[in-house]
Amino acid sequence: MSPEIAILPLPEPPYDGDRPRFDGALALKPFIWGPAGALPDERRLRLFGQALAEVLAGRRPAENLADRFTERAYNELLQAGRMIETGRPPFVGVPHVNEPRDGAIEMCLLVHGGDRSRVLAVRLERRGVQWVCTDFETA
Repeated sequence: MSPEIAILPLPEPPYDGDRPRFDGALALKPFIWGPAGALPDERRLRLFGQALAEVLAGRRPAENLADRFTERAYNELLQAGRMIETGRPPFVGVPHVNEPRDGAIEMCLLVHGGDRSRVLAVRLERRGVQWVCTDFETA
């Protein structure tokens, strides 16, 4: 029997050119990297990408990452199901990071785990001192 996880609604992510919209409702466990305004370091970004790749490969429950996603992105994660087919556990490479604007990070990771490598793209945005995933895509 697994415990129920409450997902607090977060506002839709602001996109480049929009003013940031903050709400007092942050996720249950903050996903904080360093002092306010600090960018996540490469190691932590890679660990987050690794965990996301494991969820998309069906080797980790999505609930493990629920507090690190906006409500919309988490629902997409649940609907996506198994998107990465691997013969062995996935292993992500070094993230390639871009900062399109202050408070937003876009990263791309190569996911290894079988005959074919995959690419995982992730957008993280800062909500107060917490970083949350607002979008992801794999090919």
